[in-house]
Amino acid sequence: MSRPVLIASLLAVAAASAVATVLIVSSRYTGIPALTEEQRAVREKFFGSDKELPPIKEGQEMRPRW
Repeated sequence: MSRPVLIASLLAVAAASAVATVLIVSSRYTGIPALTEEQRAVREKFFGSDKELPPIKEGQEMRPRW
């Protein structure tokens, strides 16, 4: 086998394996919900809700008082 044929075949194999990897990884995560309602409720209970924080009052400092 000549060198150009060997290089071309190696590039073809590398490209085919890259395409196969992308297809396998992308097909694995379709249709799965991010969080169930139970998981979402536990997350909100632990970390707090997604509501915005109240506005900062005038004169209120953001630094800790040590």
